Amino acid sequence: MQPVAAPAWQVTRWLNSAQPLSLEGLRGRVVVVHAFQMLCPGCVSHGIPQAQRIAALFAGAPLAVIGLHTVFEHHAAMGEVALEAFVHEYRVRFPVGIDAPGPQGDPMPRTMRAYAMQGTPTTVLIDAAGRRRQQVFGVWEDLSLGAAIGALLSEQAEPAVPTAPLRGSGSGCDADGCSP
Repeated sequence: MQPVAAPAWQVTRWLNSAQPLSLEGLRGRVVVVHAFQMLCPGCVSHGIPQAQRIAALFAGAPLAVIGLHTVFEHHAAMGEVALEAFVHEYRVRFPVGIDAPGPQGDPMPRTMRAYAMQGTPTTVLIDAAGRRRQQVFGVWEDLSLGAAIGALLSEQAEPAVPTAPLRGSGSGCDADGCSP
């Protein structure tokens, strides 16, 4: 996927966040978006636990895990009150945005449509500059996802600078190093 500016989130409400979140407000951090539905078996058994592991593993890193509850079916069963209970019962600690409904009765939520998601679960990686770098529908294996996150985090890491001048391999070399 070519890096392109990630579309803005169109969210009606945030859970687990004292204030609304935006991509602009998260600039400088890698963002992992987990789009889910609470009645999606793959989301409940794989996607949400994976997002929770990412949040725990990368705590302290310049990374944000964001949930996006994007309902495209069974709308009546997955309202805000049910989602609040779900987030509480499943101990979801990362922020969760409720995707805005589609216009004029369109069953496809606005952010889901803006990202051209095929369904749930979908994981989206956004780099520190706010560009969408990868998007995967379905299960994204932990090692592959971890490698992709690590690559994005390493892009913003400071280049290694030697703290002492490099020395040649003169005649004063032993198992501990070389000296002039």
